[in-house]
Amino acid sequence: MKESYWGYWLIMLGVFVVVIMMLISSVTTQNTEDYYLVKEVTEAAMIDAVNYGYYREYGELKIDAEKFVESFLRRFAENVSLNTYEISFYGIYEAPPKVSVRVATKSKSFNVMGDATSFDIVNKVDAILELSAQE
Repeated sequence: MKESYWGYWLIMLGVFVVVIMMLISSVTTQNTEDYYLVKEVTEAAMIDAVNYGYYREYGELKIDAEKFVESFLRRFAENVSLNTYEISFYGIYEAPPKVSVRVATKSKSFNVMGDATSFDIVNKVDAILELSAQE
């Protein structure tokens, strides 16, 4: 009888560990996907926002800030649902092209023994667009 109680406790401990690992795994996987999504969307939006007329005339890169924000939001919205994200743009410089984007993720709340816990993950990306030297 005593050994069977140890078996029950061992099974309960195993179930508890599996549940905790599933919760942590879903949060970390979402964070990794969000980081790479923000990084790639920022790069593509900066390339979309390049002012080619200014480049032809002066030989320097310059982006249009409004076009960058529009392109970023469009591309980001194509990949995720925007009701769980808070997007902030700060430090947008047109020449030389530099942007800073902050994306905060509102995750689901988890109820563990009547205690609600939620994880809010923030990804910040600073990007600088450079021109490769061509001879």
